[in-house]
Amino acid sequence: MKKTVMFLSWSLLMIPMAIGNKIHIAAIEKEKIKAEEFYRVKATMYTVSSSQTDSTPLVTASGFKLHPSNPKKHRIIAVSRDLKKKFKFGEKVRVVGVGKRSGIYTVRDVMNKRWKNKIDILINPGEKAISYNKAKLYKL
Repeated sequence: MKKTVMFLSWSLLMIPMAIGNKIHIAAIEKEKIKAEEFYRVKATMYTVSSSQTDSTPLVTASGFKLHPSNPKKHRIIAVSRDLKKKFKFGEKVRVVGVGKRSGIYTVRDVMNKRWKNKIDILINPGEKAISYNKAKLYKL
C-alpha cells in the first residue's frame, strides 16, 4: 500500500511539472524560432588601411575609434547600406559560416554604397583576408 501511495504522490507531483515543462518548452521553442532568423550574406574582410577605408582609417562610420595596433580586438563588422536599414550601429550580431572568424561582432561601420547584402569583418593588417559567399548573419 505504501508503494502505491508513493507512486500516486509522485505521479501527482509530475503532472504540474509536465504542464510547467510544456509551457517552458513552448517559450524556448518560440525563442529558437526568433533566434533562427538570419540573413544570408557575402562576408569579406578589411583592414584599417586608407586604401580600404577613407582618409580616417582608425575611426569607423559610427565614430568609434579603433586600436591602432590591434583593431581586430574590437570584433567589428561593417554592413552594406541595405543591411544598415536592418542593423543599427552598436548592435550585436552573430556571424556564422566564416571559419574561425565565426562569432559575435558589433556593427560599427558601413560599406561603400556599391555593395549589397554584404558584411566586412575587420581584421589586423597582415592577416589573410578570405571571402565567404554563404555566411549567416543573426540579430542578437
